[in-house]
Amino acid sequence: MILSMAWRNIWRNKLRSLIIILSISIGLFAGIAVAALYHGMIKSRVHLVINSEVGHIQLHDTDFKKNYEAKYILQEHDELVKTISQLSQVKTMIPRSITTGMLSSVTGSAGVQINGIHPYLEYTGSSLSKKLVEGRLFDTIKHNEILIGRKLANKFKLKPGSKTVLTFTDSSGTIVSGAFRIAGIYQTENAPMDERNVYVPIWDLNTLLVIGNAFHEIAVILKNDNDVEIVQKILQKKYPQLKVESWQEISPETDLMVNTVNQYTLIIMVIIMMALSFGIINTMLMAVLERTREIGMMLALGTSRIKIFFLILFETIFLTLAGTPIGILIGWLVSNYFNNHGLDFSRMGSEMMNSFGFSTMIYPEFPQDKLPMILLIVITTSVLSSLLPAIKALKLQPVEALSR
Repeated sequence: MILSMAWRNIWRNKLRSLIIILSISIGLFAGIAVAALYHGMIKSRVHLVINSEVGHIQLHDTDFKKNYEAKYILQEHDELVKTISQLSQVKTMIPRSITTGMLSSVTGSAGVQINGIHPYLEYTGSSLSKKLVEGRLFDTIKHNEILIGRKLANKFKLKPGSKTVLTFTDSSGTIVSGAFRIAGIYQTENAPMDERNVYVPIWDLNTLLVIGNAFHEIAVILKNDNDVEIVQKILQKKYPQLKVESWQEISPETDLMVNTVNQYTLIIMVIIMMALSFGIINTMLMAVLERTREIGMMLALGTSRIKIFFLILFETIFLTLAGTPIGILIGWLVSNYFNNHGLDFSRMGSEMMNSFGFSTMIYPEFPQDKLPMILLIVITTSVLSSLLPAIKALKLQPVEALSR
């Protein structure tokens, strides 16, 4: 009886109820839109970190990353490559020789990380070939060619064909130098990374490092993002002498960003629903004041105050729940549309977006995993919003209410 009465009461003033339902729908849509945008941005950033920067898992000698000394190569690398390639979860792996040094040109010099790569594996694994914006890829016949980032090229006014000199220490600790000609210029969505990373063929770098066919790093890319922990444990158990790290450990700032954005989403949803709660409270207080004589009559006829309380509570919940599916549906439709077509933020400035490691094209994704949390916040808001109007109704005295 209380439920049916509550449902009828909210339609006694259709316009007011529809405005509140619409407000709840718009507020909920706004929260879902923000969550979808954040979700898309973080997914894009994680995808970039995994597929273009570090991979899902990396293997190094335990001492290599302390000072990036060339002597700390991966031992028994042939067996290691064979073992990793046989794992069913592995999509591809990219061996690299890595050292740090100085890149010099006639216009200046800068500290860089020099990555010796197998061109084909790097092109397919990290999609380096798709990021080429000027010049060409490595020539299989020519030696001592180099790919540099757009930001580094602009900084020192370099272009394809320019000569540079790389200086670093070899595996014996001797300082060596090599002249390299720029074959091409690449650009990723991470401008700071472009400025400090250069790529050369692994055989050219290994010759200068005097490490033969060895290498310092294996980046492993998996078929499924959820298999990272499983594969990491397998490799750690089989190769306890090596440092086996997941992308979260290699790029902790990205993992922190994921967790921080989840908290931001929660905070934004709470703020939106708090703002909506004032509208709900105002509407329900008006409804109580308009029905003062009616509530007084119910109390005089013996209706318990607890039933009056639940009547106001259910009216508030019905108003909130009526707007919830509309807001979720609109949020889902809009999120799916832009998930397919993308949101282009290039007008905001590609350099600004790239400086934070984000692509200018964002694909919002409906936050399905956060739906239970959103519904919990909505229900909590409706219950809390009903307390003040309900308390107001409970304080009414039948004689005073009937005389108004």
